[in-house]
Amino acid sequence: MAMDYHKAVNGGIEMTVRTFATSAGRRQSHAILSADPMLPGRSQFDAMRRAVAVLPVSFGMTPVFARFFVSDAANQSPLLDDVLGCPYSIVEQPPSGGVKVAALVLMEDEPAADAALTHLYTPDKAPAGDSERATEEILRDYASDVSLLDECVRTWFFVGDIDNNYAGMVRGRNTVFAERGLTPSTHFIASTGIGGRGADHRAPVVFNAYAIRGLRSGQVSYLKALSNLNPTIEYGVAFERATAVDFADRRMVLVSGTASIDNKGEVVHHGDVVAQTDRMLDNVGALLAEGGCGVDDMIHAVVYLRDQADFRVVCNLLACRLPHVPLVVVHAPVCRPGWLIEMECMAVVARDQNRLFPEF
Repeated sequence: MAMDYHKAVNGGIEMTVRTFATSAGRRQSHAILSADPMLPGRSQFDAMRRAVAVLPVSFGMTPVFARFFVSDAANQSPLLDDVLGCPYSIVEQPPSGGVKVAALVLMEDEPAADAALTHLYTPDKAPAGDSERATEEILRDYASDVSLLDECVRTWFFVGDIDNNYAGMVRGRNTVFAERGLTPSTHFIASTGIGGRGADHRAPVVFNAYAIRGLRSGQVSYLKALSNLNPTIEYGVAFERATAVDFADRRMVLVSGTASIDNKGEVVHHGDVVAQTDRMLDNVGALLAEGGCGVDDMIHAVVYLRDQADFRVVCNLLACRLPHVPLVVVHAPVCRPGWLIEMECMAVVARDQNRLFPEF
């Protein structure tokens, strides 16, 4: 079934929302909200707080996670504390177009009291230290409560000064994954590792995660798109290109941060942001297709730009290719300097009742 698409501008906030609904009426909505750049700085945050607070009420749904993209995390984080009463993240990745704050809000219908699955969203973890030790500390602490191997399906690593700190984050992740049984012969986790920082300048890495407790054998599969992409472990990093999770009534596809890369792991179209955008979208499309989805099934996307000056040309391309997808474009350097743009997304597609797996 087609997803509903809603767009509105109200109170200094532009909002786009896609809502997936099953045949039984169970809903899942993802919203992108962006402040009007013409509003004075503090007014953008006041408008965002008001809009985010009323959003779940307007849609009659429960917020489960929010991420705020801000231009200055150290000074702006207190303006957004605990707006929704659900896990949230605040990351310094300035929204493009002169906007000081944008938000991604995930909402769902209230789960049944006897639901077989528990969805676990982890807010910001950001210890001080060098990027390798901080990543090891983050993951070991996380793994004390959640199984990296059996429950975690998505991670985000926002890395300050990524050109210098990314390698340490990768080493730290590889170390803990190996300790916990995540190897090329088992599986890794869909992930984004991208430039960004939190409110504490001493923290080189900010971590978020999404896990599902109660998953059954065969419920999770890993998408490769080997005609377009190579396994990440071939160039020393440990994450899955995309993950599909099947439920009784839907399939959810979580696409990792994806850039203009080929199946040898090389940067494609050096210095050409237009060509890199096209290749990036083709790679994402290949992953979605392998998961039985398409662009029309995307429920949201986040696009990361190395150079803010590319904003308008990239937004024009995205408007043509993804006209009904809630998305935000932010300034965030990609893990290799040669990559000018990266994108992550999530897609949802209806499935006939599959009694092998529990409801979402």
